[in-house]
Amino acid sequence: MAVLLPKKTRYRKTMKGKNDGNATRCNTVAFGDYGLMSLDNKDVTSRQIESARQAMTRYVKRGGKIWIRIFPHTPITRKPQDVKMGGGKGDPQFFAAKVKAGTMMFEIAGVTDDIAKEAMRLAGHKLPVRTKIVKAEEV
Repeated sequence: MAVLLPKKTRYRKTMKGKNDGNATRCNTVAFGDYGLMSLDNKDVTSRQIESARQAMTRYVKRGGKIWIRIFPHTPITRKPQDVKMGGGKGDPQFFAAKVKAGTMMFEIAGVTDDIAKEAMRLAGHKLPVRTKIVKAEEV
């Protein structure tokens, strides 16, 4: 699977906005047996999501099912290097998912507890947020 991108966006460039508080949606294990929960509020890029997904799928070796619960909708802009102030906003460079504390980012089912926990741990190392592994009953 390639890097996640939205098919179409309403606006080419969006404002940064705030990313405060705890998640009120996507904050429970809905599909799998184990979930990887975010403990920070940050932007997670499409490359980081893909990298975490690859780490999980490689570890479980075609076993089980993995759900990605976040999607990078927000375009992040950058100005080129050595460009003076002014001259408008930079061009979109990549897409990111706005992740809040308590958001369930990944879920896994159909594998043993040890494999699920290790796969989640490996995925957590690829992400810019602190994470916590939660079981379906605990939340």
